[in-house]
Amino acid sequence: MNKLLTNYQARDLQSLIHPYTNAITLKDTGAHFIEKGEGIYVYDDKNKKYIEGMSGLWCCGLGFSNSELIEAAKRQIEKLPYYHLFGGRSHEPALELAEKIKELTPGKMGRVFYQSSGSEANETQIKLAWYYNNAKGQRDRKKVISRKKGYHGVSIVSASLTGLPYNHLDFDLPLHFVRHTDTPHFWREKLDGETEEDFSKRLARSLEKLILLEGPETIAAFIAEPVMGAGGVIVPPKYYFEEISKVLEKYNILKISDEVICGFGRTGEWFGSKTLNFEPDSISIAKQLTAGYAPLSAVAINEDMAEVIERNTEKIGTFGHGFTYGGHPVGCAVAVKALELYEKLNIVEKVKKLSPIFKKKLKSFSDHEIVGEARSLGLMGALELTPNKTPHPFSPIGKVGAKMASELLDRGVMVRAIGDSVAFCPPMIITEEQLNELFNPVRDALNATRDWAFSEGFIN
Repeated sequence: MNKLLTNYQARDLQSLIHPYTNAITLKDTGAHFIEKGEGIYVYDDKNKKYIEGMSGLWCCGLGFSNSELIEAAKRQIEKLPYYHLFGGRSHEPALELAEKIKELTPGKMGRVFYQSSGSEANETQIKLAWYYNNAKGQRDRKKVISRKKGYHGVSIVSASLTGLPYNHLDFDLPLHFVRHTDTPHFWREKLDGETEEDFSKRLARSLEKLILLEGPETIAAFIAEPVMGAGGVIVPPKYYFEEISKVLEKYNILKISDEVICGFGRTGEWFGSKTLNFEPDSISIAKQLTAGYAPLSAVAINEDMAEVIERNTEKIGTFGHGFTYGGHPVGCAVAVKALELYEKLNIVEKVKKLSPIFKKKLKSFSDHEIVGEARSLGLMGALELTPNKTPHPFSPIGKVGAKMASELLDRGVMVRAIGDSVAFCPPMIITEEQLNELFNPVRDALNATRDWAFSEGFIN
């Protein structure tokens, strides 16, 4: 080992498997223990203070240690710490939250179904699409189209929907019924002379070609994040969803919006689908639903789907799907309070106000030698690191991005390296002054990363 590990770190290595972690490398470095959080900051076991520039995992939109969320959880634990929704049982927090979700979501959402995670929500989405199509007598509609670099979870179906290689390698995924279409990344994927509108139309034609090749009668649904989060904060052109929606509606294919990251103000509207003019038939939500304070997710489906599904439960005798902790009363109570706080704090307008400042600060690094693209929407964005300011990536991908994240960590800022995209997604309670604090160390970190990349031969 390269360093002397603490007692916690040594015990951790003997006890845990860490997600999205190189277990062998971890033996040299040890786990990084976070002890507490306050506002937009977290503190490690050495009491070093960091700006949590990723809201944990895209989820702590209201920051850490919010007393009202803590109190909401405490009150519910004291009153009803657990109950389920099976067999027609219910409780007030689940009902109140479902009504609020229906009020806030775009389109005519008719019913809400609860789970514990975004992966479970998207797994449910596909089961509902099959159930719905079977109930309509369209039993050949089993295939699902997602996108390369999309992220929809890590369960067997949701990981198949995810369009990232590391979610598939040696897991024997993706499953046979999943197809992946083009990534809407204009900067990287555009053809010479192509406008954003031309690009969007080309991707729509490519999608239609795929549908016709597979057979429209075999396609159950299309799933997409409004902004692709774990794929690198990829913001599609404004024409993109308009063009692909035309194709999906032409062939009566269900449109699923995965709002697990984009929901609840992050893009400057309540939902990313509204920001990007995408009208879904169903929506997946999680993460900022509870501001990260409790595990909870939900699927909202439109009135037509709800009616068809409900009728089919009478035919079969029940609805054979559900989770023990789906609609957990503590999670629901926390979520009700989180939505109340988003409204009380006027989070959507706050994000709208701060997003131009966030974008300007991120764009200010576009002149740096190793920055190929700076992109953002609302309060989420990324710096794409490249060796020559073109879409040609570093080889191998990921080393330079990881170095940049490490340099920022040393300077008190937590971000996430996604390949060589360095992602920023701070709590939505952040102030303009704190945005300065978030971005002030970035240029020094870029310079240090550039010098290291030269020394390691990533740049000639």
